[in-house]
Amino acid sequence: MTSSLTTAEPLLFDPYDYDFHEDPYPVYARLRDEAPLYYSERDDFWALSRHADVFAAFRDDVGFSNRMGVTLDASAWNPEAHRVMSFLALDGAAQSRIRKLVSAAFTPRRVRELEPQVQQLTERYLGEVLARSAEDGEADWISGIAGRLPMDVISEMMGVPEADRDEVRRLADLLVHREAGVRDVPPAGIEAAIELFGYYGDMVAQRRRQPTDDLTSALVEAELDGDRLTDQEIMAFLTLMVVAGNETTTKLLGNALFHLSADPVQRAAVLAPGASLVVPWVEETLRHDNSTQMLARYVTRDVELHGRTMPAGSKLLLLIGAANRDERVFTEPDRYDVHRSKDELSESLAFGTGRHFCLGANLARLEARVVLDELVRRVVHFEVHADRAVRVHSVSVRGFASLPVTFVEREEA
Repeated sequence: MTSSLTTAEPLLFDPYDYDFHEDPYPVYARLRDEAPLYYSERDDFWALSRHADVFAAFRDDVGFSNRMGVTLDASAWNPEAHRVMSFLALDGAAQSRIRKLVSAAFTPRRVRELEPQVQQLTERYLGEVLARSAEDGEADWISGIAGRLPMDVISEMMGVPEADRDEVRRLADLLVHREAGVRDVPPAGIEAAIELFGYYGDMVAQRRRQPTDDLTSALVEAELDGDRLTDQEIMAFLTLMVVAGNETTTKLLGNALFHLSADPVQRAAVLAPGASLVVPWVEETLRHDNSTQMLARYVTRDVELHGRTMPAGSKLLLLIGAANRDERVFTEPDRYDVHRSKDELSESLAFGTGRHFCLGANLARLEARVVLDELVRRVVHFEVHADRAVRVHSVSVRGFASLPVTFVEREEA
């Protein structure tokens, strides 16, 4: 997309602006070059956009704290944010305690054991999408599979009944949606959070009465040196999972098709028999257009950077999307390149770094790999109708609410 921005215009960074959501990258480039430490008077926040600065801030959770939460929204920015965001809104020993207890239930083995189920769901939903494309000439990638599969996997893991999953996903969508002109969580999002919390509260109470073989029961039973999670802590983690574990993977799968379709040469290379490019396709999508674009931090001490001083008590945005396009780190950073070197891809901050590195990274990668492997196996060509794609409008999450795609199946599939 060609931006009308010119360096002669004043540099304005507004994370709530719908036009910014359409293409934030020209603004990010100007921030890195002209204001690597940017201050917004309108919303009273600072922002870091260069890779080195974002990396360093992620690693310094003493100076750049999570204690007020990780979102820009004023109503969510408070010392009680952990009640909804779990350990994502905690630091130090409090963060380590919850993360260790949660990790005792949300184990790498539990994630690995999900692969057959992910494969089964993929075959079912992809089959439906391909059939719809053959019949109607196109199918919506998001409603057909990208938005369904991650929610089903998370819900199955948690023990959410199949009959409730569409409603849970609807509530999760409302949590991240931002309305034009509303510079905060809209009322529908607040109501959705209350409903989700109540729903998970009932689930936890049921598991305490009658344990089952799911993640919710495992969280109830998790114990380290006599310490256990409270109901409130379990409910917060489940709420975090339904957003972080569902929304971000949905956006990753949509972004992957959107960007590959825009480059016919790379699309042909990925879809070529025996190409084995799905993993780099996933990793380059995460770098080039990450689902999570920015996270907030609370500045605990005066910090001087780039000739400016952030006072203690400031709100700071770490712009992951800008850091992952930094030409100081990445060759031709604005080019989507599935052949990008592993060394460069290893510098991606898509899942953060340090003690708050995304707990669900392995699950997101597993889901994306299985879905896109199956797509490559069954499809010889696909075309995204970008002119009719509908974007999600969110401060922190970037992706599509609808993505119409035409698929051509392999004859042998």
